[in-house]
Amino acid sequence: MERPSLEINLPETHEEGKLYVVDSLNNLNKLNVCPDESQHSLDAEENPDGTGENMAGSNTRNQCLFFITFILTLIISLALVSFVIFLIIQTRNKMDQISNRLLSEKENIEELKKINNILLKHLNQSGIKD
Repeated sequence: MERPSLEINLPETHEEGKLYVVDSLNNLNKLNVCPDESQHSLDAEENPDGTGENMAGSNTRNQCLFFITFILTLIISLALVSFVIFLIIQTRNKMDQISNRLLSEKENIEELKKINNILLKHLNQSGIKD
């Protein structure tokens, strides 16, 4: 089997056009062959003025900023959820207290009704009239 050649037969064009095509092919080859991180290092090597290093540093800085923001968001969310759970527990305790008080007051009212009925019967039996 013959291995396909990477050479491309270009029609007769100007020198600048040839250089542009070759440069485009090189960039395409880098994208297909190199993973993202090694592509950054290749770009940094091609840019001797240091802009590639600034981009890599900026990328790292952006990642750190993203993670710090993410962690702060998680902490704030955890605090809010804890506060809501605390409020739910407090509300349930207060409702339990109120319902217990209502039950005891209901029992007291029932006892007072019984006593009132007994007093009325006693008064009616003793013959005291209003």
